[in-house]
Amino acid sequence: MSKLRFTPLVETLPATVPFVGPEEQERARGAAFSARLGANESVFGPSPRAIEAMRAAATEIWQYADPSCHDLKEGLAGHYGVPVASLLVGEGIDGILGNLVRLLIGPGDAVVTSNGAYPTFNYHVAGFGGVLHKVDYAGDREDLPALMAKAREVGAKLIYFANPDNPMGSWVTGAEIEAALEGLPEGALLALDEAYVELAPEGTAPRVATDDPRVIRLRTFSKAYGMAGARVGYGIGAPDLIQSFDKIRNHFGVNRIAQAGALAALQDGDWLSHVQAEVATSRARLSEIAGENGLTALPSATNFVTIDCGRDGEYARAVLAGMLAQGVFVRMPFVAPQDRCIRVGCGQAEDMEAVAQALPAALARA
Repeated sequence: MSKLRFTPLVETLPATVPFVGPEEQERARGAAFSARLGANESVFGPSPRAIEAMRAAATEIWQYADPSCHDLKEGLAGHYGVPVASLLVGEGIDGILGNLVRLLIGPGDAVVTSNGAYPTFNYHVAGFGGVLHKVDYAGDREDLPALMAKAREVGAKLIYFANPDNPMGSWVTGAEIEAALEGLPEGALLALDEAYVELAPEGTAPRVATDDPRVIRLRTFSKAYGMAGARVGYGIGAPDLIQSFDKIRNHFGVNRIAQAGALAALQDGDWLSHVQAEVATSRARLSEIAGENGLTALPSATNFVTIDCGRDGEYARAVLAGMLAQGVFVRMPFVAPQDRCIRVGCGQAEDMEAVAQALPAALARA
């Protein structure tokens, strides 16, 4: 029988995915979750205007999408006051990250990230043969100065930094990022993942020129805009970098319905304000629940709260298992010492009640 001729690199990689989805976990447990709070989705949903726009676009789904995402990019350009040439739309930040790594990283190229940061980025780097150099968190925050120092040490071509951060919910000020860019190695690029920036305090986003070749900013409609299932992300960067994506990207990757919904969501500032208020209320409630159970909720600038269980990773995994057993889907950081925590998404009042009921029992079981 003929043998498939995989590349030598692919032969070395495990067949895995960065995350096990809640649907797969529900199939394994034979029951649906009563509260879905583990995937950093917005249970508050998308703008009603976005839903209506997507409903209308569904009648045109027989047509291919506009491969240039013209209308959405025009909307983003007006929203941010940046040139269209500095904007890229893709299949969520995940899709853009995959193409960014493909553009820059070949076998043996050095890449720097934080130890325990977003694993999908690592997945892409491994898939193209890059060498990951990881820097530990400092005080439950990504250590930006240490990332830059490591990048200089290893001659990194690409540095990944999320602000605000997943899985800890921490953040640094935009001014800190601006200062750190001065230490970026010559020819290196900072991939600044700002997926949660709409939920963060004022001043979290740095003031960086759109045509600055040192950084690409990555944002999404999956979090505050409540459209995770549509897979719409975008990048803001120097025109030369943005144009280079056309060499390799899936030009029809963002479908018509998703493009229409994202544009309508962008234009509904009132709904975004509503979601921001709901998230703030839910973060406060999660902090209360943690305190009521003798635990500590870490400060968060995202749509989730990371709760310190106060012991080690083994104990936190037992707490997590207890939550899942009671039908509350949550996750946790993977890497010590951050794996002493669980991560709980913001939600409606009934979701918070489910957490309040499940956590004491999960702690007792652990």
